[in-house]
Amino acid sequence: MTLLGAISRNGLWLGAFAAMTTLAIVWTERDTRDAIIASEREAEARQLLEIFPKETHDNSLIDEPIQLPANDPLLNLRQSRSGYIARREGRVVGVILPTTARDGYSGDIRFLVGIRVDGTVAGVRAVSHRETPGLGDKVDLKKSPWILGFNNRSLNSATRADWFVRKDGGVFDQFTGATITPRASVAAVRRTLEYVDLHRDQLFETVAGTGDSYE
Repeated sequence: MTLLGAISRNGLWLGAFAAMTTLAIVWTERDTRDAIIASEREAEARQLLEIFPKETHDNSLIDEPIQLPANDPLLNLRQSRSGYIARREGRVVGVILPTTARDGYSGDIRFLVGIRVDGTVAGVRAVSHRETPGLGDKVDLKKSPWILGFNNRSLNSATRADWFVRKDGGVFDQFTGATITPRASVAAVRRTLEYVDLHRDQLFETVAGTGDSYE
């Protein structure tokens, strides 16, 4: 075999090996991406059930999303995100809406806020934040029960002036050494309740089906 032939043959082998390696990487990335998506979906489904437990509804929350617009002045979402409808025997009993406090101490704090059809808060969970450990991170239920203070409150059960931290004349505790985070969190939940008040006919009278958009 000539030197040129040997080089050509080796080149073919190298090319085939590179193609096989690329294909393996693509398949691995696809499988990994699918696994990550499935894991995130499972985690989100569990979080939704913390807000509306199984006994409160009979539909699959994660399978009945509604699209909510970016930059609504009440929800303050950076991009369009999904909310969820809770039903019992076909009737809407509540909604879970994403909302963002853009004025957290260390940036955005993203929440899920569950609101029953009577306007009361079913539950609130922080899903993403960069607040200071030991101070602002008390907004996370894993760190503190503070977030449970929103449960069963509504705009009707208290005056609007109550929807502030105590330092500002409201009823919500601030964190020791940290006021910015709870202040931003209370305001975000209050705005979400106001959003529901504004869109309650669309949110609570929606018919069965997914993918509806509310603006």
